[in-house]
Amino acid sequence: MKNNQAGNVNIVNNSNSIERSVNSLESNRKDIKDLIAPSGIDASSTNHLEIIAATSKYARTMVISALPRMCTFPLLLRDMYNFGDINVSVFIRPISEAKSQSELNRTINELETERIVAADRGNINRESMLAQKRNEAEELRDAIASGFDKLFEASIMCTIFAYDLEELDRQTEMLTADMSKTLTGIKTAWAMQEDAFKSNLPFNEDKIEKRHTFDRRSMGTVFPFINADVGHENGIPIGFNRQTGLPILYDNFSPSLSNYNMVIFGKSGAGKGVTIKTLIARSAVLMGIESLALDAEGEYGVVADALGGINVVISPTSNTIINPFDVEPEITKDEITGREMVSLNVENKIEDVTQVLLTMARGSTKTDFVNEVTKQIIAEAAAEEYASLGITNDINSLYLVNQGGAINNGYLGRRKKQMPTIGSWYHRILLNASQNKNPDYREHYSYLTKVMKQYVREYNGQMSYFDGQSTFDLLEGTTFINLDISQLEERFARPLAQQILLSWIWEKFVKKNSEDKSKAKKKRVLVDEAWMLLPYPEAVDFLNKMARRARKRNVSLAVVSQRFQDFYEKSEVQAVLTSSDTKLFLAQDKSEIQYIKEVFKLSDGEAAFLTTCSRGQGLFKVGEQTAIIEIRPTQKEFEFIETNINKIQKKNDNN
Repeated sequence: MKNNQAGNVNIVNNSNSIERSVNSLESNRKDIKDLIAPSGIDASSTNHLEIIAATSKYARTMVISALPRMCTFPLLLRDMYNFGDINVSVFIRPISEAKSQSELNRTINELETERIVAADRGNINRESMLAQKRNEAEELRDAIASGFDKLFEASIMCTIFAYDLEELDRQTEMLTADMSKTLTGIKTAWAMQEDAFKSNLPFNEDKIEKRHTFDRRSMGTVFPFINADVGHENGIPIGFNRQTGLPILYDNFSPSLSNYNMVIFGKSGAGKGVTIKTLIARSAVLMGIESLALDAEGEYGVVADALGGINVVISPTSNTIINPFDVEPEITKDEITGREMVSLNVENKIEDVTQVLLTMARGSTKTDFVNEVTKQIIAEAAAEEYASLGITNDINSLYLVNQGGAINNGYLGRRKKQMPTIGSWYHRILLNASQNKNPDYREHYSYLTKVMKQYVREYNGQMSYFDGQSTFDLLEGTTFINLDISQLEERFARPLAQQILLSWIWEKFVKKNSEDKSKAKKKRVLVDEAWMLLPYPEAVDFLNKMARRARKRNVSLAVVSQRFQDFYEKSEVQAVLTSSDTKLFLAQDKSEIQYIKEVFKLSDGEAAFLTTCSRGQGLFKVGEQTAIIEIRPTQKEFEFIETNINKIQKKNDNN
């Protein structure tokens, strides 16, 4: 025993003890096979294996049993390579020239004999077919002899996995159906599951030897060189291709796309928030894209903080007012001269605000009083409100001009007029109702004066938080602006807020962008939980309009929602889908997948993947390109992207 004075540590020098410890460690050390192998495998069944582990799975190995006469690149095995949870093995063996010549000569002689027999029997069709096959065999033989071609033998097999037998059988049927589209036969390795499974492990040992013959050209059709992928030269890394492991570079403003819009669908917990936050953050930093979000769940405030943006909370208790009557000049381009102009279109604004007021009047219940008569009454009062302030299509009518340059209320030169409000419009309705002499309008006026009172501050209306002059304005150049409406009542107040804010965003954020792409900024408008809008026809109509008009202003509309079925069943919202070149499908409920499969022509394998994939994984369709994507935020991004408290805690514990 030695005493260490500096550290006061006792060190024991016992070689026997050390030797015993080393031997103990050696005996307990596990090699790589111990670490990756399951607890056991049950091979008692003739058509599947059970892989026994903490979470057991079932496996079925299948072999390619038949191939089409002509193999087309890259379609032959595409569906198999892209099929959900699957392992594929291809064993290739070159055939020597001597053996190739011998086999082909034998085949040519057999074909010629069969052709002669068919001719003798007068079977003209069979004779012609056999003659064609003989000629093809002769051409191949000559090409091999000249060194221009070569023959190969190949065995192709795959193993599919599922967590229960019913799902395994369903996946088997789907894969069989997919392969039949290319006239490719695939069969279960009956009573050979153990050998077949071993063959499909990375040991390079083919125990089945179900071989097919290929020439050099057709052999290329079995290689998965054509992987589904998405790639834009100037894009941001949005995720990784699960098939290749390569990053997916995405630019939704790419000239190759017919429009810049995108839709994201996924069930609760599928990773929609993670995806859109990653997109917003990376787009801002790497491409300078300005984004504005309608935040229905209060998720994006942390992103605004992280990016140095603005988070605006709209609630019954906040001081923020967004006035739906706000109107702004817009930058337009003369179609003949190409010159930019600043113009004002009050008629369009009256139409938009009328749609908003109709939604308010309809409320969350159906009523016969909201019809064309109601619409006319609302529109006339709105037009009168703008006219009372002298606001016309003349740009200058938006401003008060100080005579002689004198300072007026602290302003020098000119200042923008105050706009009509819901309160002033309501008083206009009261006035028009008192002067109304049309008996057909009487009940409609009566309805409006009663139901619209709840939106007026003067009467302490419970939904009066949009009544008044706007207390907030959009600042050009802000990286990210989040409009948080999560504190509003979900059934009606939130969808109403979404519609009002969409209209306001059009005025303040979209219209200000140039129609000249060389001058226009890249902007994005995000509508989260868009399904809330669907019960309200005026809201849906405005969403459709924005989807159609956004590209002209160099703006991308990103619509995020849970249930695709809601969009599928509502024809009025189809413009949102048809005007979106980018579609991201994250994990889906089985009840939803049939609709997505039908509309977007998914293969059975793609559909199956969407019902089994993990959080942040999905099918990414951009124009004509498709990839299986996995969204992976960095550690720094995780700090403001993740909203699951348990995941955050786990991450912190690991760090």
